[in-house]
Amino acid sequence: MNRDREENPVRALIVDRSAPGGLRLAGTTDPVPAAHQALVRVRAVSLNPAEFRYVLPQAPDGAVIGWDAAGVVERAAADGSGPAAGTPVITLGLSGAWAELQAVDTALIGTVPDGADPAVMSTLPVAAGTALRGLRRLGPVLGRRVMITGATGAVGRFAIQLAVRAGAHVTAVSRDTSRTEELLALGAHEVVAGPAAVTAPVHGVLDTVGGSVLPAAYQALGEGGVLVLAGAASGQDTVFGPGTLLADPARHHRAVHTFFLMAEGGIDQDLTWLAAETAAGRLRPHIARRGDWAATDTVDTIAAVAGSRLPGKAVLTLS
Repeated sequence: MNRDREENPVRALIVDRSAPGGLRLAGTTDPVPAAHQALVRVRAVSLNPAEFRYVLPQAPDGAVIGWDAAGVVERAAADGSGPAAGTPVITLGLSGAWAELQAVDTALIGTVPDGADPAVMSTLPVAAGTALRGLRRLGPVLGRRVMITGATGAVGRFAIQLAVRAGAHVTAVSRDTSRTEELLALGAHEVVAGPAAVTAPVHGVLDTVGGSVLPAAYQALGEGGVLVLAGAASGQDTVFGPGTLLADPARHHRAVHTFFLMAEGGIDQDLTWLAAETAAGRLRPHIARRGDWAATDTVDTIAAVAGSRLPGKAVLTLS
């Protein structure tokens, strides 16, 4: 590390279990990119409840975690893959996003239109990526009924918009009835408080809630219907009652599919498309809370995300 780096180390939100929320803003070492990785100067990050539920508890003190980031390529990949230096990008990874510099596989980098707000772009990788890829697993939805659970969450809001654009009749499920008008404005055809309120069978379900919602949503599936389990925001165990998964004489071949966002290639293309659609105003993220990562209320933001209490994304910009 050169003298400038010694005097101005890369800052990151590092894991520190003695700090409020388990994170502390501190200096850390520069990431060393592999040949297939670009070095990205991060401008904004968005936070996901699953990072606090599954990643933070397992990470050692001093680690840098985080999945979503937006910034600018500082150094292109040595193998020639990916965007050139100076390109605005969004990134998806299993760790390392909550830092000023991030080494990212070029296969997990999407390019961003010039002038786009990094804070807005940072909301896309996990939430919009999950919505896009989860809906694809339902198969063609043109003219079909689709149910989106957890509709006021970040994934749910993106999923409503994308499913409507794909030609689906969308039923949004949300216990928060005060958000009904917001969900209808996103394109949902109807909003219900729970899957049991749906009277007509649906072709597909994108479930981000789990718990008791999952078996209820499964029961709403029609013949050949598919439920994609893309999240477990409830944090509750799921219990299928006796006979729930047995064949129904009126509705054969229903299925539950598990989901992993990075199970297939083409993520760079998906991220680039999502960024272009958002920059053009055809896809609308919802930022529920936005602040500077060094602000005193960052601890409150982290707590709100960890508790799944925000109707949308929380974004931290890097000062």
